Amino acid sequence: MKPITFSISTVVLCSMAVSLTLFAETRMVGEFSAAKLDGWQEKVFDGNTTYQPSESTITPSLKAISNNSASGLFREIKIDLEKTPYLNWSWKIDNVLNNQQEQSKQGDDYPARVYIVFSGGLFFWQTRALNYVWSSHQPVNTHWPNAYTGNAQMIAVEGGDEHVGEWRHEKRNVMEDYKKVFGKLPKEADAIAIMTDTDNTGQRAVSYYGDLYLTDK
Repeated sequence: MKPITFSISTVVLCSMAVSLTLFAETRMVGEFSAAKLDGWQEKVFDGNTTYQPSESTITPSLKAISNNSASGLFREIKIDLEKTPYLNWSWKIDNVLNNQQEQSKQGDDYPARVYIVFSGGLFFWQTRALNYVWSSHQPVNTHWPNAYTGNAQMIAVEGGDEHVGEWRHEKRNVMEDYKKVFGKLPKEADAIAIMTDTDNTGQRAVSYYGDLYLTDK
């Protein structure tokens, strides 16, 4: 399967860092603001998307550039969703795609996506994934099966070009989203990934990923 209106300033980033200390349980997964990629591996589908630390000193992040390419970064990590069910992250895109066919194999491209994988163990065909995407055209909070496999479900967390060029902070209850699209509650997840891909549409996309972390509320 292929899946695997505010501006953030230094003050806002500091506020976010302080707010993290208020959570009873917080688990950092991707510390991209510190240019840390330990434990992250690349998965190539069709050409290499470039992932590198952003040169911005105001909003440090991981910059992704896709030119008719599709590769992602993933980290295998056991996540106890009963302890930390909320996935938090921030992202920004420079452009949406001219893509009206996101629900087809010909249009399965997104300027930014964050996904969480649930392993089927020995029953590999039971491996499932939630894809949180910045959709170019689908309405926010809609969901649909991935064009390549029904075991991966797409959820439009952002949609369209209204917030292009703006940092957006997201928070999703993974357990609730999983139950909504797969019909039951999971207990744990096994990997998290990010991907900016344009191989099917042959276009270019530039996006930025802030820190990813899990919380208990």
